[in-house]
Amino acid sequence: MTDNFYSNPAARRWRTDAVDDSILQFHRSLPDYRPSPLTEISALADELRVGRAFVKDESFRFGLPAFKMMGASYAVSRVLSARVGSPDAALPLDELRHRLTAQAPFTLVAATDGNHGRAVAHLARLLGLPARIFVSNYLSKLPWAAIESEGAGVFGVDAPYDGVVAAARAYVESAGESALHIQDTAWPGYEQVPQLIVDGYSTIFSEADAQLGELGLLADLVTVPVGVGSLAEAAIRHYRSRPDGVAAAPTVLSVEPENAPSVIVSLQAGTLTSVPTSHTIMAGLNCGTPSSNSWPYLIDGLDAAVTVSEEDTRRAVHDLEQLGVDAGPCGASSLAAMRAIAGDPGRRTAASLTSDAVVVLLSTESRSANPI
Repeated sequence: MTDNFYSNPAARRWRTDAVDDSILQFHRSLPDYRPSPLTEISALADELRVGRAFVKDESFRFGLPAFKMMGASYAVSRVLSARVGSPDAALPLDELRHRLTAQAPFTLVAATDGNHGRAVAHLARLLGLPARIFVSNYLSKLPWAAIESEGAGVFGVDAPYDGVVAAARAYVESAGESALHIQDTAWPGYEQVPQLIVDGYSTIFSEADAQLGELGLLADLVTVPVGVGSLAEAAIRHYRSRPDGVAAAPTVLSVEPENAPSVIVSLQAGTLTSVPTSHTIMAGLNCGTPSSNSWPYLIDGLDAAVTVSEEDTRRAVHDLEQLGVDAGPCGASSLAAMRAIAGDPGRRTAASLTSDAVVVLLSTESRSANPI
């Protein structure tokens, strides 16, 4: 049986290269860009026995109910910019739309468990392009309808997430160069686009730094929900490349469902491992195989990992709602994770969680993105 907690004391000292600063500037160029809120919740600080507790609330990004636009927008811009003759740029969407009028139409393709596919479909609509989004037939009808509302074609697959990715991949291989695969997980031979998506997520953590900086604070621990590990990779790359070094580097804690523990199983095995998954209310985290791009960052740079139950996550959704935070199950898993370590002295020590710690819980979606 998998232990539901993992820690790596060496991770804090691991270093990597910084992400390009121009990514934040790209996001600022997008219509309706604004930093997502960083909300302090004193009641959580008291409960968790820490100094201060904040929720980074990704429930409304560019009119969508999740963080996925941050990665998808940057990756789509970079891929399409290359197709119109600017391979090293992330052109603004207005300029891209203008240049694409002289090109044969491209189709954006993605597999999704909900939020990523809607982000890709939304971008396709903004750019006047068709989109083909592959989903599991096990996905609830609400996110399916949300993707269709963006004008995309939605295609069901009788398989969990890994099988849906395989179906999208097969379609792109058969469709030729007009089909552009915008996928947020990597495999051997398909690494560039997933890496661009991860790079786009870096803006979330840059914003959090700036928001804490206005209060004269640095994060001591950041909790990140994980599916294939791309968002955790973005957190690790951001915090393990800071110029102020190890002393200011926070603990990065990942959280995933007990029913889909591919990251923690891989970490405990010391090698990238696929696992069978079953139904979870944390639909966006229901992934059986970590991203091959993210794996080197996870094994070397992730401080701690924990899995959480369905019951504890439901409670976290309810409790955050009572505190005024709109969080779906994936986002609320961050609170469930903190509760899983805050009451255990050994886990608190492993996560460097002290009574004066500044904690950031990343809430990745609204309840409307993933109703329960």
